[in-house]
Amino acid sequence: MGKGWRYNSLEAVLKTTKQSSNNLEKSLEIDNILYHAEKLREKSFYPESLRLFKKALKGYTKICDRDGIFHCTLSLGDTYRMVGNFDLASKSYANTIELAKKIKDSIKAADAKVGLGLSLRAEGKWKEAIKLIRKSRKTYQRKGDKQGIAFTLWAEAGALRIKGNIIGAIKMFKKSYKIFKSLKDIQGAGYCLCGLGGTSRIAGRFRDSLKYYTSAHRLFSDIKDIFGTAYSYCGIGNAHRMRKDYKSALANFAKAIRLYKRIGDRVSYSYTLWSLGTTYKMIGNLNKARDNFIKAMLLFKKTKDPRGMIYCRLGLGEIALLKGKKAVARRHFLASLHGSMKNSFAIEGCHATTILSFMNGKIDNTCYNRPGLKLRFQGLPFNIP
Repeated sequence: MGKGWRYNSLEAVLKTTKQSSNNLEKSLEIDNILYHAEKLREKSFYPESLRLFKKALKGYTKICDRDGIFHCTLSLGDTYRMVGNFDLASKSYANTIELAKKIKDSIKAADAKVGLGLSLRAEGKWKEAIKLIRKSRKTYQRKGDKQGIAFTLWAEAGALRIKGNIIGAIKMFKKSYKIFKSLKDIQGAGYCLCGLGGTSRIAGRFRDSLKYYTSAHRLFSDIKDIFGTAYSYCGIGNAHRMRKDYKSALANFAKAIRLYKRIGDRVSYSYTLWSLGTTYKMIGNLNKARDNFIKAMLLFKKTKDPRGMIYCRLGLGEIALLKGKKAVARRHFLASLHGSMKNSFAIEGCHATTILSFMNGKIDNTCYNRPGLKLRFQGLPFNIP
C-alpha cells in the first residue's frame, strides 16, 4: 500500500523510542527526524522521506535503540518499494526480519516478511511472494491480528492477479475489503477497491471496474492520500479506455502522471505510460503510442518488472504489425510469450498466444476460457485490459 500499512500514531512511535534510549537528549533529536520522515511519507514525498529515514537509522544505530532501528529499516523497505527500488527494499526487509528474530518478535517479523513478499511480487516472483505472505498470515491468525490478516489477504490477492487467477483474486480482495471496512481502515479499504477495479477490468467487467475505482477515488480524496488518488485516477482512466471513452481516459491518465511525477513513483508511473500508449494505439496515433511504450519499457527495465516489459512488447508488436512489419511484430510477440511462460504469467501468455494465432491466420480465443475471463480478441488494435 502507499505509505506502509501498520501505523501506530507518530506519538506512540516516539514514546516507544524514548523509553528504550539511554541518551534522552540525543534520542529526542533523532525522534524528531523520524517524525518528519513519517510526515513526509504520509504526504507521499518518498525521496525526501528516504533521506530522513536514513539519517534517523544512523542515529538510532549509534545509541543502540532497537525499536528505532526496526522502525526505520521497515519504513525504508516500504519507501524503497514505493519508488521502485526493489533491491534496496528487499535488503531493508531482510535486515528487519533478522532484527525481529533477535528480539523474538513474531509480529514484527511477519510485517517485514509481507513487505519482502510485496517487493518480490513487484518483480513478478509471485510464487515466492505468496509463500511469505501466507506465512505472515498464519502468525497474524495466531495472534488475532485482524489488520495483519486483512493486509495479507490484499497482498495475496495482488499476487494471484499476477499469476492469472483473476477469479480467486477478486474473492480475496472482497474478503480483505470486508475486514478493513469493519476496522474502519479507510486506506486499506481504498486499496482493496483499487484491486477490485483492476481485477474486474482483466475479467472483462468494465462497468464494475469503473465503479470500484471511482469509489476508491472518493475515499483517497477525502483522506488526501496522494498516491492513492493517483492510483485511482489511472484505474478510472483504464476503465474509460476499456469502455472506448478515450477522451476521458487520456484526461485521467494526465492527472495520474502529474501526481506520480510529484511523488517520485516510477512503478505506477510506468504502468500509466503503458496505459497512455495503449490509448494512443486505439485512436490510431501510433507514433505517440510507440513513444510511451518505449518510455515505459525503459522504466520497467530499471525496476526489473518482467510483466511490464511483456505488456510493452505486446504493444510494440501490434504497432509493427499495423505498419506491416510482420517479422518485427512476430519477434515482439514471441518474446512476450517466452517471458510469460518463464514467469508463469497466465493472462499475459494468453494475450501473446491469441495475437500469434491471429498472425497465423485464425483467431483462437480459447485460452481466455480457462481463467474464466470474458475477454475476446477480434482483431487489431487490441484493447488489452
